[in-house]
Amino acid sequence: MMDATTARRVVVRPAIRSLRGRLDAASQTLRHIPVRWRIATVVILNLAFIGLLLLLIGSGAGAIRSAWNELQDARRIDRLLASIENEAGRLQTLIHRYFALPNDVVLNDIEARRKALLAKLALEKEIDLALQNPARSVTSVTERFMLGFDELRSVRETISSIYENEIRKPASELSQLYAVVEAAMSNRASLIAPSLGKSREAFSVFLVAINDYYLTQSVQAQREASSSIEVIQATAPVMIDLAETEFQKAAVQTLRERTDALRAGFGRLVTVLGMQNRLLQVEIDGNQAVMATVIQEVAERVRSHEDAAQERLDRTLRSVFVQAVGVAGLFLLFVAAIWALIARSIRVPLDDLAGSMANIVRGDLARPPAGLMAGDDIGRMARAVEVFRQNAIEKQRAELDLVAAKDRAETALAHLRETQESLIEAEKLAALGGLVAGVAHEVNNPIGISLTVASTLARRIDDFGRDVERGELRRSKLTEFVEGSREAAAQLSMNLQRAGEMVQAFKQVAVDRSHAERRSFDLAEATDQIVASLRPTLKRGGVRLNVSVPEGIVLDSYPGPYGQVVTNLFINALTHAFPEGRKGTFRIVAEAAAGDTVVVTFQDDGAGMTEAVQRQAFDPFFTTRRGEGGTGLGLNIVFNIVTRRLGGRITLSSVPERGTTFRMVLPLSAPQEPAERPPA
Repeated sequence: MMDATTARRVVVRPAIRSLRGRLDAASQTLRHIPVRWRIATVVILNLAFIGLLLLLIGSGAGAIRSAWNELQDARRIDRLLASIENEAGRLQTLIHRYFALPNDVVLNDIEARRKALLAKLALEKEIDLALQNPARSVTSVTERFMLGFDELRSVRETISSIYENEIRKPASELSQLYAVVEAAMSNRASLIAPSLGKSREAFSVFLVAINDYYLTQSVQAQREASSSIEVIQATAPVMIDLAETEFQKAAVQTLRERTDALRAGFGRLVTVLGMQNRLLQVEIDGNQAVMATVIQEVAERVRSHEDAAQERLDRTLRSVFVQAVGVAGLFLLFVAAIWALIARSIRVPLDDLAGSMANIVRGDLARPPAGLMAGDDIGRMARAVEVFRQNAIEKQRAELDLVAAKDRAETALAHLRETQESLIEAEKLAALGGLVAGVAHEVNNPIGISLTVASTLARRIDDFGRDVERGELRRSKLTEFVEGSREAAAQLSMNLQRAGEMVQAFKQVAVDRSHAERRSFDLAEATDQIVASLRPTLKRGGVRLNVSVPEGIVLDSYPGPYGQVVTNLFINALTHAFPEGRKGTFRIVAEAAAGDTVVVTFQDDGAGMTEAVQRQAFDPFFTTRRGEGGTGLGLNIVFNIVTRRLGGRITLSSVPERGTTFRMVLPLSAPQEPAERPPA
């Protein structure tokens, strides 16, 4: 009896196989659609999804915008109310400061803040919409606050007028009257003196107290001023009775009148200052407190509107979010299903194709790729992979032949390299061979003459010996024999000396060519030796050789490679510039140049070269006489010797039918080769 897990497996596995079968069938159906259209379908569905989301967001954007604007308006009004309250508080402080100590700076600051506060009240309708009691609107309370300040300023002007006209002016007159009364006394012991001193002392206290009261409204100062004025009034009748003269009595009487006026002004000042304090308390402090209360009420109502707007905004956002998420979820499920089918219709064949490619890479060429008969892009890729597999099979078959061909090619390359080296060595020795042939021809002439003279001398010696044996020697024959022998010896000496000189010159050139050792040599001397070995070759053609090399140019270089260059250029000119016995001139010119260099020019007036030939003249194996035995290595060897061994440079210029010029710039001291560098 099977357990529960095994039973579930028995049920689940067929369901999975059934689902896979349906997916495979759907994938095969989709494979009739090109891959680009399948991908385009997914892109179109994604665009439709984005468009649907935009529509949902657009439909809720109006409600969101309305709620957001209402929320921003409420917050703006709240900030405006806070600003108005702060400005009113600062204005209240400045008003108190001004009435405590009036000055123009504080007054100007009050006016500036008053204008700023009135400008902010331009939004009265927006603010008062939140408060339905017009009598308690922010604007009306603020206006009462401002009117109270104007009334206070009027009261302040009255106080200033009372102080100037009814306090300071009578006080000044009293001060003068005191001086007059004192001046009218006959002496310091007069009966009026004590009363006058007491009255004058009370007057001084009054002046100090009244100024203090005017500035600070101090109750103590008010009491001192009131008691002082009472003392002055009480002493005035006594001073009238004690006056010594009528003039003094009239002055005291005037002093009494001015004291009464001063007391009346003092009373009015007390009354108006009290009115000012009441206005400060009622119109300024009271209205400011009412303003703060009204602003707080408006702010609370605005905050309630703000909370309601925030709630509407949150509710709208949640609604839009829920709708967007719901629609997006359903649409994403639909798109995910379509995309899974399309991806399966692409991924599975691509995986099979990748497996086939991996098999081909590993060398497993027996199995063809899957999906060869499919009509979509992947089917075409599979057929291309099949072609690749077939090519790989053909390549595998050809690898053995390729290995064998490679071996043959390597062998041929080795032979080619050996042949190339042989050709280069043969070209290097070709000029030397030509020299040997020319020198051999030139040496043959004096040696042949010497052999003829020697054989003739030997025959004469034999004849002379036979005459001596027969005893037929005569004086005339002896004289003839001696003269003939002397002439023969002179000819032998001259011809053998000539041959020896030629052999010595050739020997020096041959030694330089074969060993190519570095040494110091005179350029003119080395060039003459090389030219001497070349002159026999000139006799076979119609070419003149002119040499212009000044003496004294000493090079620390390689005479052998230098001779190889001169010989190759000369033979190249004989072969190409003067073909078929063409006559002309070959010039060698040398001159010292700046920078420790010497310039050697090789010039002929022969056939010249075209531009195409000039561009390839120094290339290895390039020749215009390929079918006539030319190897194309002569000028390449010249270029390599000049630029590498001799450390110089060589340039070529030529005009067809006008000749060719090789210009060679050589350093007086050739660069050291690695083998010749002195040890560090």
